[in-house]
Amino acid sequence: MPLPIAPIAGVALRYGALALAAYAITRYSTPLRRDQRSEDAMDELHEGVHFRRDSEQVNGGARMKRTIRVGPAGPGIEIDASALGRIRFRRV
Repeated sequence: MPLPIAPIAGVALRYGALALAAYAITRYSTPLRRDQRSEDAMDELHEGVHFRRDSEQVNGGARMKRTIRVGPAGPGIEIDASALGRIRFRRV
């Protein structure tokens, strides 16, 4: 029984074009600088999700810090994910 090549070729071309575009973007983009003030602000976040509301804006922050180990005393990796956000409403 012959394989239908046309559907497989279409999917392969689509994913190949996507991989080529991702490679080109990473190759020609310049790396961002690391801002120490924002690094310090993210390090000061407490774990969990927090919101603060002022008269003009809503600020939010979230942090998740986990350690994953292979075995009880095996090698591990620490995951520290944090995010800051701001929504501002202004009448114009």
